[in-house]
Amino acid sequence: MELRHLRYFVAVAEEGGLLTAAQRRLNTSQPSLSRQIRDLESEVGVPLLERQARGVTLTSAGRVFLDHARLALLQVEAATEGARQTARPQKPLLSMGFLVGLEVMWLPQLLRILREEAPDVDVTLSTQSSPELALALMRGKLDIAFLRPEKNIEGVVFKVLAKEPLIAVLPADHRLASRKKIRPQDLAREIYVSSARTSPVLQEVIQDYASRVGITLEPKYAGENISSAMSLVASTGGISLVPLYAQNMLAPNVVARALDGGTPTVDLALGYNRANPSPLLRRLLSRADELVANVQNQSIIRYVEPE
Repeated sequence: MELRHLRYFVAVAEEGGLLTAAQRRLNTSQPSLSRQIRDLESEVGVPLLERQARGVTLTSAGRVFLDHARLALLQVEAATEGARQTARPQKPLLSMGFLVGLEVMWLPQLLRILREEAPDVDVTLSTQSSPELALALMRGKLDIAFLRPEKNIEGVVFKVLAKEPLIAVLPADHRLASRKKIRPQDLAREIYVSSARTSPVLQEVIQDYASRVGITLEPKYAGENISSAMSLVASTGGISLVPLYAQNMLAPNVVARALDGGTPTVDLALGYNRANPSPLLRRLLSRADELVANVQNQSIIRYVEPE
């Protein structure tokens, strides 16, 4: 079995057809691609695809194989990037990733520590969703990232920095805006705007909270991220649940309120790839507790310390 077999199989599975995958993704002919897939199935020993008139579907074995094939390709990409980084010049370079809006609180204190550890370091910065940041760490595209502890991310270590309470955001002129806390029963009667469409960890926390307090939260609208969710809140009159740091991003026409019924929290973690050889990364990790303390001292936002 060769890597090209895995790439071909993933392309066919994602495109839903041999012809589409051959033309759009692989720059090869359909007969040639069909032979490669048959060779792969022969080596695996079970059918991976069901051929149909309008394309292909995965068998149960194919679905399992797809997950492992994707992971194998990601690991090869990470190994390649790691080798390239090792061969680059020795000037310190650190690539950092943040959840959108989180850099406002954490970046200034992180840069202060960086200046002490490596004054000549070159820094690159990106803001993405938590799953995207986790994949970038696994692929060797980032050195560190501030994100959620994502599941099934091979080789990535998540060091929990804090537990972020969730809060409700709602329009400033909403009938519930005069309250200090939003009760679960009131929340259930309002238009719910999801802020977690691209964050499965946050989504799980919100659903666990809803289940615990006995309500159902079915989103009528879903934002791509917290910023877009708050825009939807302002335009639809709905309510969304977001991590506490989102208070830094509030527009004038949106307010934040605490949740009644036991405040749910979502973990904020510092992620890094276990195989990353950077000495600077190791020095930063050794000062993670100091970083958390500095952020707490400089911010009006109070996190819950991890156990």
